[in-house]
Amino acid sequence: MLTHIHIRDFAIVDELELEFAGGMTALTGETGAGKSILVDALGLVLGDRAGAEAIRHGADKAEISASFQISTLPAVRAWLQSQDLEADDECQLRRIIGREGRSRAYINGRSTPVQSLKDIGELLADIHGQHEHQSLLRRDVQRDILDTYASHGTEVTALAALYREHKTQSDELERLRGAAQDRGARSELLRFHIQELEALNLGDGELQQLEEEHGRLANAGRLLETCQRAVAALYEDEVSATGLLGHAQAELQELLRFDAKLQSMCELLNGALIQAREASDELRSYSESMELDPARLDWIDQRIASIQSLARKHRCKPEELNALLDRSRQEFEQLEHADEHFDILERNITRLAKDYRALALKIRSQRQTAATALGEKISSAMHELGMPGGRFSIALEDLPTGELTAHGLDRIEFRVSANPGQPPQALTKVASGGELSRISLAIQVIATHASPVSTLVFDEVDTGIGGGVAEVVGRQLRALGERSQVLCVTHLPQVAAQAHHHCQVQKLTGAETTRTRIQTLTGKERVDEIARMLGGIEVTASTLAHAQEMIDRAQQNSSTAKKRGSRKKA
Repeated sequence: MLTHIHIRDFAIVDELELEFAGGMTALTGETGAGKSILVDALGLVLGDRAGAEAIRHGADKAEISASFQISTLPAVRAWLQSQDLEADDECQLRRIIGREGRSRAYINGRSTPVQSLKDIGELLADIHGQHEHQSLLRRDVQRDILDTYASHGTEVTALAALYREHKTQSDELERLRGAAQDRGARSELLRFHIQELEALNLGDGELQQLEEEHGRLANAGRLLETCQRAVAALYEDEVSATGLLGHAQAELQELLRFDAKLQSMCELLNGALIQAREASDELRSYSESMELDPARLDWIDQRIASIQSLARKHRCKPEELNALLDRSRQEFEQLEHADEHFDILERNITRLAKDYRALALKIRSQRQTAATALGEKISSAMHELGMPGGRFSIALEDLPTGELTAHGLDRIEFRVSANPGQPPQALTKVASGGELSRISLAIQVIATHASPVSTLVFDEVDTGIGGGVAEVVGRQLRALGERSQVLCVTHLPQVAAQAHHHCQVQKLTGAETTRTRIQTLTGKERVDEIARMLGGIEVTASTLAHAQEMIDRAQQNSSTAKKRGSRKKA
C-alpha cells in the first residue's frame, strides 16, 4: 500500500508531500489543475520512461520519492530479498531525472538500475489510464488479463520454460541434421587437424620458455664476455673493487681506537666487500656454465617457426593451439557419436513436448473456467454501466496443430454483443468508442479483484459516463477499495462522493510562476468540492445539500453492503 509520496520540481509542482491511507481516495480539481500529475509522478517512480521535459521550468532536476507498506505483500518481500534490498515492512523508492535526460533510481536507499524500479513497480501498483481501452484491443493484453484472473501465473511461467527448452533442443537437432551430409568430410578434416596438433605436442608455456632460451643462446658470446670483464673488475684485476674495498676497510678499522663513530662505516664497507666477493663468485660460476651451442639454437629456431606456422594456418594465437586441439577432439567425438546424440535429443524433445502439452491442456482448462466466470461478471458490470443488453464472452481457439508458443496452445479473443439478439463478435469490430470505454472500465474493475498488487490507480477511466452509471462506477471502485488501496482521479461528483478519502488538486498562478497544490478535504471542505463538481455558476444551498446527501448515501450504502457481506459469510 502506498503510504507517502514526495515530489519536487516535477511538471508544475515545486514541492508536494502527501500521505495516503487504505480504502478509496478520490483526487478532484478544476480542469487543467493537474489532477493527473500525481499519477504521472507515481508512474515515474515505478519505472516509467522519463525525459527532461518532466522537470519544472527553471529547475535542474526532478525528484520523486514514494514509500509502500509491504507487510502483506510476500511477492515484494521475496523480490527485495533476492536483490539484497530488504528493509523491514517498508519499501522506499526514489527517482531523480536530470536536465541532461539521465535518470537515477534508488530502492531502500541503494542505487539500482531504472529497470529494477519497473520490476518491483509491477508488484506494487497497477495504473489504469483513461486510454487503456486502446491496449485492450490487443490479444496479448487480453490473454494476460484472463491469466491474471485465473491466478495460474506459476503454471504459465513453467510452460514458458518448457517451451524455451523444447525450442533449444529442437534447434540443436535441426542443426545436426543440416550438418549430417557434411559429417564425413568434416570428420576427416578434424582427424587431420588433431593429428597435426598432436604431432606438434606443444607444452604449456613452452613457447615462452623457448623464446627466453633463444634470447640467451643468440647472445651467448656477449653475455660471456661481459660477465668475464665484470669478474675481473670485481676481483681478478690488479686494482679490483674487492681490493680497494678491503684496503679502505682495513685502514678505517685501524682508526676505530681513536673514534668509535667509525664503527658503522666499517660495517658498511665490510658488507659491501662480502657482497662484491659473492657477486664475483656467482658471475664466475655463470660464465663457466655458459655454453655456445649453435645446434641447440638452430633447433629452437625451427621449433618456434613450426609453432607459429601452425598458429597462422589455424588463424589463432600460438598459445591458443592447445585449446583448439581440445575443441577439435570434442567436435570429432560428437560427430563420431552423432547418431547417439540424435537419439538423446529426439527422446528429450518427445518428453518435453509431452510435458508441455500436459501443462498447456491444464492451463487451457483453467482458462476456460476463468473465461466463463469473468465473462459473466463483466456482462453484469456492463449492464450496470448502461449497457443492459450487453453480453461479454472470452473465446479460446486452438492454435494450428503442432504450433507451440510460450503462452500455450490457445488463442484468446474478447468478444462482446452490445445489443440483445446479436451474437458476440471480436471487441475490435463491434464496440464504439463510448462502449469500448465502458467495457474497458468493467474489465478493469472486475479483473483487478484478482490482481496481486495492493495499490490500484484509476486515472479518469470514468470519462464519457454520467448520471446513474457514474454512481455505479463509484460504488464499484469503493467496493474495490474495501480490499485494496484505490486512488481515483475523477471529474464526476457521483464517483468522488463514494470515496473513503478525498484530495483536491489546485493550480496556483502567480505573476511569473504556476504551481500545483494538493490538500486533503474533510467535512465542509469536501461538501464544497462535491458541490462545485455538481456544476453551476453559483453554488446554492440546495447544491450543498445535494452534495451532503450524496456523501451520506455513499456511507449508508457501503454500511449496508458490508452487513450483507457479513451475513453471507455467516
